[in-house]
Amino acid sequence: MTTTANVKAATPNQCDEPSTDMEAFKKILGSSKNIICIAGAGLSAPSGIPIFRGSEGALWRKYDMFKLSTKAGFLDSPSRVWQFEHYRRELVFKAKPNAAHDALAKFTIPYFRERVSPGSTFTLITQNVDELSRKALESVKSSLPPDSLGEGLSDPEHPPLIEMHGSLFDLECTAYECKHRETNYDSPLCPALAGTELIYEVGSKEPEPDIPKKNLPRCSKCGSLQRPGMVWFGEVPYRVDEVLKLTENADLILVVGTSSVVHPAAKLAGIVKAAGGKVAVFNIDRSKRDEQADFLFLGSADVILPEALSMKHV
Repeated sequence: MTTTANVKAATPNQCDEPSTDMEAFKKILGSSKNIICIAGAGLSAPSGIPIFRGSEGALWRKYDMFKLSTKAGFLDSPSRVWQFEHYRRELVFKAKPNAAHDALAKFTIPYFRERVSPGSTFTLITQNVDELSRKALESVKSSLPPDSLGEGLSDPEHPPLIEMHGSLFDLECTAYECKHRETNYDSPLCPALAGTELIYEVGSKEPEPDIPKKNLPRCSKCGSLQRPGMVWFGEVPYRVDEVLKLTENADLILVVGTSSVVHPAAKLAGIVKAAGGKVAVFNIDRSKRDEQADFLFLGSADVILPEALSMKHV
């Protein structure tokens, strides 16, 4: 089997290893008709967004990531959770879509995809909350004449992008009688959070401030405490039924930059595989679910994906 330049071959550790043959993958891609992609934090890592779970960055300061992104964690310390989300928002404000985002955005548009996989549909399903995939898609669309976009982007059964976990910039009121939701790109969201992102940089020894609830982000409608509006662990992701329907009809799934441990996204590759479809994994490291893969390419997403999707020079 051959491997492409800049892509590390997988280290054999099981009897039936996934293929690392890029040309064989491209043939499958070219003949597939219903393609989906499930993307995780590894997609945005080349843009400077840290992966908070995994071998590096499993903890943010001394706190478990799962406790920082749950309703229970928020009830326990809204000050800590809001500082964590403020830190992430400030990182995203500085980030730009990388070459992997751009490749997936182009593959979303029939004008580009038809050259690689004629007659196919494609939906990018992202677990990321940084809006970088959305920005990449809007950027690609704006660079093309309107008549070149085709009908694929308006097909309700095959949407170009699904953000399963929402956005860092979504806010939700915690008052049961209100539950007002809004989008806010202010930096910072409130004066009390200003500068706290510096305290949480690696190597900082500054003590964690305990910000009173009254000084944390407040609902613009009723004045109650707001919570981050993205989906936390233990909550139901957005558009789950739509995602499952797309998965059941897919004959190829691309698994990009995710360790496939968060449900329901972790199930998607298995659903495609069980129905006779193909699974292609693109990741920086091996994961426990690699045995489902027909193809496995290890390396940085911004290097692998543009080549794999033949979007490197378009």
